[in-house]
Amino acid sequence: MNTKPTALTAYFERTAAIQNKLAHLQQLADDHFHHDPDAVHWGHVGDLGRVEDELDGLLAIFETGV
Repeated sequence: MNTKPTALTAYFERTAAIQNKLAHLQQLADDHFHHDPDAVHWGHVGDLGRVEDELDGLLAIFETGV
């Protein structure tokens, strides 16, 4: 019996994992990433800038077809 996953099976498993992580990220965003809005400082802004840059990089993978 062949227990080696097919590319399609692995693709859907990874797609599900990504969707779960995106849902978790959305939950964190909805909660202001556990930051007290009254205590936000420029370090938080910098952290979000790095996250935004990384997300742009991830989107570029699929938007350019690479």
